[in-house]
Amino acid sequence: MSRHGVTVMWDLEGGDFAGRHYSRRHRLIFEGGVEVAGSASPSVVDARFVGGPAVDPEGAFIASLSACHMLWFLDLAARDGWVVEAYRDDAQGALGKTPAGRMAITRVELRPAVTFSGHEPTPPQIAALHHAAHEACFIANSVSTEVVISPVGWGG
Repeated sequence: MSRHGVTVMWDLEGGDFAGRHYSRRHRLIFEGGVEVAGSASPSVVDARFVGGPAVDPEGAFIASLSACHMLWFLDLAARDGWVVEAYRDDAQGALGKTPAGRMAITRVELRPAVTFSGHEPTPPQIAALHHAAHEACFIANSVSTEVVISPVGWGG
């Protein structure tokens, strides 16, 4: 078993904490030293407290699902001898209520568009690659959110 970590750092830096008028801006420091600006989503918190461009937890969650699926897709395609030239996913997530009435990302739709070079797999072969990638994805296997793969196009 491997372990993975991230450091999340926030400081008050002014504002009215007790009155809930403070910046939600924080730093996400990943293994390997990559640092990303984080904040709450402006769809959840008043934009005055977001603090500029940053990754919000909902977007990071959707990005994790998308990136995991893509990495598995690329690996499985390479194992099968296909050459992927480009991969783009305009993934979308829906914030809604669970049956228990709690707010959650209830559905994520991955919309990968994959371009191959050379001999291209058939649509059923591409669908099988996406299915296998979804089954193998650690992140998808870790959540109860409905994850739907809706490929945008086949081939070049």
